[in-house]
Amino acid sequence: MFPDLDQLRAEALQELERVQTREALEAWRIRFLGRKAPLMQAFGRLGSLPAETRREMGRRLNALREELTQAYETKAQALEQAELERELAARWDVTLPGRPVSPGGLHPTTLTIRKIVQVFAEMGFQVFRSREVELDEYNFQLLNIPPHHPARDMQDTFYVDTGTEDDVPPVVLRTHTSPGQIHAMRYFSSLNPDDPPPIRVVLPGMCFRYEQITARSEIQFTQVEGLVVGRHVRFSDLKGTLSDWARRMFGPNVRTRFRASHFPFTEPSAEMDVECFLCGGKGCPVCKYTGWLEILGCGMVHPEVLRNGGYDPERYTGFAFGMGPERITMLLYRIQDIRYFWANDLRFLEQFA
Repeated sequence: MFPDLDQLRAEALQELERVQTREALEAWRIRFLGRKAPLMQAFGRLGSLPAETRREMGRRLNALREELTQAYETKAQALEQAELERELAARWDVTLPGRPVSPGGLHPTTLTIRKIVQVFAEMGFQVFRSREVELDEYNFQLLNIPPHHPARDMQDTFYVDTGTEDDVPPVVLRTHTSPGQIHAMRYFSSLNPDDPPPIRVVLPGMCFRYEQITARSEIQFTQVEGLVVGRHVRFSDLKGTLSDWARRMFGPNVRTRFRASHFPFTEPSAEMDVECFLCGGKGCPVCKYTGWLEILGCGMVHPEVLRNGGYDPERYTGFAFGMGPERITMLLYRIQDIRYFWANDLRFLEQFA
């Protein structure tokens, strides 16, 4: 006698829905798919059926066995997933406070540039930006550095385009922020060509030089350029401005000194030292036991550079300066290798977060 397959199917599926454990699932499998299950025993009685009904009954038995087998496997996967979720829930306490997310921080060079610019902003300077990819004309020629000038040998240059083709000017990655002086002067002089307004700007930015990378030199670095142009601007204004900046930057009691130097775009030129703020001028390894630290180069803007910027050197004078934030940062924090700034090593950068 064969079981009612429709009733057997409905009973098996209803029982399967109520199964909640692996043990109950195994009991269900034995009851409905085991060797002694009514469905499986029905296969052994197929031979007793007449030939005309044997094939149809065999097809129905196979279809029901496959359906119940598939339902069993689906239920087994669901129970396994539920058990895994229970284990995870027992392992992790979701009521505990989460781990704090690190907010990150500014790059040490950025911190120094912001401090430098903030001090100059308090002194009435405004920030002026200029491009990093520059024409050779602005990077050298308009700064009183014509072709074949020996000063070009001091700055190994990345040439984007050498300008060998006709009517194509040489293009470089700027070797200093000084081209911004020409851009700034030409911008302000264009506002009133007959009587250009005075200028007081700082120009921070990235520079590039084709140099061997060492602990003291990199192929990329930042500079902060400064420019003041107006009537009756004197070298004493330069000294007073930079000395006041140094006191605001490094402390009210820091001393400064100026030494004669030479730059093609300033005349006269000088370099400024500040009293070593690590040893107070007593002498230490950082200042090489001299008690002084070189901070920046400066000078009165060369008349030819003023003229190239649209300012009549007979009516206007000015001074300019340039400093390296990486160098200042290295001095402030006693960093011995400039390569740390660009290695993206979190062990180094997280100290400034």
